[in-house]
Parts: sequence; C-alpha cells; structure tokens
Amino acid sequence: MRVPLWLKLTWTVWIIAWLPLYWRHYGLQNFLFFCDIGNILIGVALWLESPLIFSWQACGLLAFQTLFTVDLATAVVTGRHVIGGTEFMFDPNVPLLIRLLSLFHIVTPPLLLWAIRRLGYDRRGWKYQTLTTWIVAPINYFWRPEHDVNWARGPFFHEQHVVPGLVYLLGYLLALPLVVYFPTHLLLSWLTRPQNSRSWQPRKS
Repeated sequence: MRVPLWLKLTWTVWIIAWLPLYWRHYGLQNFLFFCDIGNILIGVALWLESPLIFSWQACGLLAFQTLFTVDLATAVVTGRHVIGGTEFMFDPNVPLLIRLLSLFHIVTPPLLLWAIRRLGYDRRGWKYQTLTTWIVAPINYFWRPEHDVNWARGPFFHEQHVVPGLVYLLGYLLALPLVVYFPTHLLLSWLTRPQNSRSWQPRKS
C-alpha cells in the first residue's frame, strides 16, 4: 500500500459528506465542474493508487486550483480579489458549511503533487483531461446554460457577447489544452525527471 489507509478513508468520508450537501445547495449541474469531477476521481485514484488518474487530474486542476488559492489568500489578507472566482467564499448568502467544504480547492494541489511524487507521473494525463473537456464543456454550454459551468459560455460566470457563442466554445475547447493542460504536462514531466531532483523520484515500495 503506497497511499496511507487513513488518507483513503478521510477522502472517502469527506466525499460522502460533501456530495449531498453540494447537490442540495447548488444542484446536479454543479458536479460537472472540473474541480468537482476531480474530487470523485481523486477518491477513485486514492483507492486504486493510480498514477494515470492522479496525472489526469493534475493536468486539469493544478493551475486553476492554485489560482483559486492565491486569490483566496490575497482576499483574506488584503480584502481584494486579484484574480477573481473566490467571491462566493465571502458571501454571507452562501451557508458557512458550504464555504468550508469548498476549501477542498486549497487541498487539491498539494495532494496531487504528493501523489505524483509518490506514485509517478503518467504522461497520458493531459490527453485524458483534454478528452474530458471536449465531452463536458459542450454539455455545460447547452445544459442549464444560465449557470455557466466551467465558464463554457464566458469567463467568471458571465456569458460573453464578443463573438458568437459556438465560436467562443470552439476557442475554449482548443485553448484549454494548448494554454493550460499541455504546459502543465510539460512542467510535471520536467519535475518528475530523476535528474532534476531526487525528491521527485517515485518512491519504490
């Protein structure tokens, strides 16, 4: 066992608590956010000890969850959102329990990096995340579009009107892999090369 049992159990218990509370507050469409899909897949990855699933989620989530953490930390310290996207964490209309559960965004990046260090990096991860985006984002665009899940209709939960919607969607489907997933893949590939740092070499059981 290369992933501690306590970690597997903790994440599982948290998912059991998080899922129904989020469903009740936000609705079913919320589970098509990449971060929420990631929560469930990370749970699977922990039990299977799967480098592929961890790498897949790292390529999709590391950049966005890190930006979330930076924006939240900056807002706590200065009262200003330098990036945006975490305003709901300070909204009194959102139940405190929901906001506390949303702190998973902060936990996800170090967990993914730890898992990849522990189990190794699978170079197919960014391709799986690209395929996930190409499946999920069009669903977000057409199903309950008023929620703008994953910003499939415009950034920061506001539908854009600069270009036709389908043109925006096509650009979105091309841009995310090129601008986010593939660069993250290159970074993780570089970090996990044994000659770069012994601390990033996968540990052998």
